[in-house]
Amino acid sequence: MDGFVWVGFLAFVAMMLALDLGVFHRRDVAPTIRSAAAWSAVWIAMAAAFAGVVYWLYEQHPPRLASAYAAASGSQAALEFLTAYVLEKSLSVDNIFVIALIFSYFNIPAARQHRVLFWGILGAVALRAAMIFGGVALLERFAWLEYVFGGLLIVSAVKLAVSRDDEFDPDHNPIVRLVKRLLPVSTDGVNGEFLTRTVDGLAATPLLLALVVVETTDVVFAVDSIPAVFGVTRDPFLVFTSNIFAILGLRSLYFVLAGMLDRFRYLQASLVVILGFVGVKMLAAHVFPIPNSASLGVIGAVLAAGMLSSLYVDRRVQRDRLPPPTAESPAGSTPIAARFAKQVVIALLGGATLIVGALLIPLPGPGSLILACGLAILGVEFVWARDWLQRLRRFGRSLAGKQNEPSPPEGM
Repeated sequence: MDGFVWVGFLAFVAMMLALDLGVFHRRDVAPTIRSAAAWSAVWIAMAAAFAGVVYWLYEQHPPRLASAYAAASGSQAALEFLTAYVLEKSLSVDNIFVIALIFSYFNIPAARQHRVLFWGILGAVALRAAMIFGGVALLERFAWLEYVFGGLLIVSAVKLAVSRDDEFDPDHNPIVRLVKRLLPVSTDGVNGEFLTRTVDGLAATPLLLALVVVETTDVVFAVDSIPAVFGVTRDPFLVFTSNIFAILGLRSLYFVLAGMLDRFRYLQASLVVILGFVGVKMLAAHVFPIPNSASLGVIGAVLAAGMLSSLYVDRRVQRDRLPPPTAESPAGSTPIAARFAKQVVIALLGGATLIVGALLIPLPGPGSLILACGLAILGVEFVWARDWLQRLRRFGRSLAGKQNEPSPPEGM
């Protein structure tokens, strides 16, 4: 049974990758925000549906999918998968920012970026699989490594807090230096190939250099994200599947967010808090264990706070920069493309938060709080979400009022 589950999941991943490059993206065309948003929604929905598959697998069959760390019940396994997925998805935002810098540095046209991301993520799947199974094996053999991973996450949080954008320079990457030493680099243009032939022989293209930097950068990010997921679960099946779903959705999320990252100015601060929280959680696991339901609530709340504060400040900044209204430019008008892109991002982030909250409602934990966070994110752009958030608040107040009512005296 265990082998069939692993083979089935890997076959599903291979099928989706083949459909992606062989059917849906055969031509090198820059994805539109609308199509990228649709694919992001598809991957989020697939991850949510897979949480149901995880529940069924662990509820119906003995949890022998992984190791001694396997979850004991379907609800626990589903909660661990969702928490690990949300954590990995949130940490991937910083990865998106660096990928955008890589493409800008090598002048990769938008139409070629999807090809680089496809092969980069295909390599990331193999590299992360090796790191995950190696990490689980080390933790099973050396339990004290849990404290090392926890300390590593806190150090990573500090480094992220003090890092600057101008420190990024792909030419200092040792793998890039090795490629340039072995092959000349052709700058005559990018036609979709990673290697090309010139009068001097075989040469590397900027696409190959960008791919090399994307791969090595993902390894650096995996050093942070995989120990962070170990702070949630050490079940290799849940760690691996949550990582893969987050990675597979990274490409489409990149094309949605790449041009808007400057608007989310407080997301990096949110990631610092999340990394620090998971690091402390690992260090204090044997003294003050934090349940995964609380961890998911903290991660979702911190991420929502970073997004909401960023959107609020961005709205204030854009309002202050707008010229006074004229007959040609009526008050409140904004560029249609930017407005649509902002609505798409908010719809994706808020919708994903709502899905996680809805899945957690039947379980003990912060399901209602996460639902409220999702409505708050959507309420930045959508009136209906603000209405539902007000209804949820009134419902909560009515419940609190009923609980505070004095009970009638006995005998009446």
